Amino acid sequence: MTGACPAIVVAGAASGVGKTSVTLGLAAALARRGMRVRTFKVGPDFLDPGYLALASGRTSYNLDTWMCGADYAKGLYARKTADADIAVVEGVMGMYDGADAAHSLGSTADVAALLGAPVLLVVNARGAARSLAAVVKGFCEFERGALIAGVAANFCGGERHAGILRDALASVNLPPLMAAIPKGALPELTSRHLGLVSADARTLTAQTIQQLADAMEAHADIDALIVAAASTVMRKAETAPAPATPKARIGLAMDEAFHFYYHDSLEALERAGAELVRFSPVRDAALPEGLDGLYLGGGYPEEHAPAISQNAGMIRSIVEFAGVGRPVYAECGGLIYLSRGVEAVDGARYPFAGILPVWARMRNSYKSLGYAEAVFTRDTLLGKTGESVKGHMFHYSELVDDPLGCEGWSAAYTVRRKGVETPEGLSVKNVLATYLHAHLASHPRAAESFVNRCRAAAHV
Repeated sequence: MTGACPAIVVAGAASGVGKTSVTLGLAAALARRGMRVRTFKVGPDFLDPGYLALASGRTSYNLDTWMCGADYAKGLYARKTADADIAVVEGVMGMYDGADAAHSLGSTADVAALLGAPVLLVVNARGAARSLAAVVKGFCEFERGALIAGVAANFCGGERHAGILRDALASVNLPPLMAAIPKGALPELTSRHLGLVSADARTLTAQTIQQLADAMEAHADIDALIVAAASTVMRKAETAPAPATPKARIGLAMDEAFHFYYHDSLEALERAGAELVRFSPVRDAALPEGLDGLYLGGGYPEEHAPAISQNAGMIRSIVEFAGVGRPVYAECGGLIYLSRGVEAVDGARYPFAGILPVWARMRNSYKSLGYAEAVFTRDTLLGKTGESVKGHMFHYSELVDDPLGCEGWSAAYTVRRKGVETPEGLSVKNVLATYLHAHLASHPRAAESFVNRCRAAAHV
């Protein structure tokens, strides 16, 4: 290990206080100052890291102490800050919200304490004066471990209001006001399904990034935040793991419909010997040549259902690929793609691959949301009987019928959620379809297992 990488953890008093906008603006402002900024997102969210990557100009990673474990989170932070000047970590929900209401495991506070990094607490200041100090005092004293270095008052009324808030915090020796952001100073970001839409140059334009950075430069003490960040304890790693020699070509669905992947999980597959070959189920006419396996991640296939359904060449290519016994691993949106098709909320039906012999349908409310652990009840693409992998489930779709027992389909594992076990991991031959977004990087045996199964199938 070398020296510590300065870091700021941006936590919210609750969801909806402007935590993401503040984080994006801060990351963009620091990058605009010429700093190499590495961003992280606390929790399992797929979408925010895409926004953070656009704002910082560098890949963003998830830090999740429940799903990945504390040691993995520390190692990932150390490796990914090796070439960074500063890290900006966006929290999840409220500062103490984690995997369970009874403790803070997986929360922003948990990650901040793990890294020994100072926290900027974002609070909705609308209609508050001295009462803001009471809120901040509660966050400072609720648990020991995380250090709140400063407060960002969002939806502030103006300079006079900011002065009142500053005096209120100082009157009871609380952390100082480091940002007072007037209502309307931060541009609005498009949202969908409990969070942002997927990030790209259309949903987060260069102009919006500059507006976010301008707002933070105008209404936050960036210099003070940089000074506070220097107190971070967690140190950088000296070297990155060496890349492996490719031993299996794995097709990776990656386009506007399929893009929910943990970036470090893709890196774990490459370290295990995968050559990842990206393709588009929406736009490409067929699978790339010479593939040994397929990884169909999650995304929004329902949003692009007409185009996916009309791409008969790609569907035929995938059906033929699975039909000859090549490994296919599909998560959530990928599972929907393997089904007979998707029924939209308006009742319209769009045929898909039909490998999984049931339809999926979209709901107006989410079907599942939360952490889960899969325990393999028999050998699967991701491991052997008795092994397990943790991940996250978040979907608005459901299967119309139960495919278990139909055309050879069975459950390859059970999923544990909040003490309840249910059959999951729909499997037939070398196809594994699941609603669980598995974090392969923190379970490297699962990544190695998938690559090895792809390699073995290529030599049959």
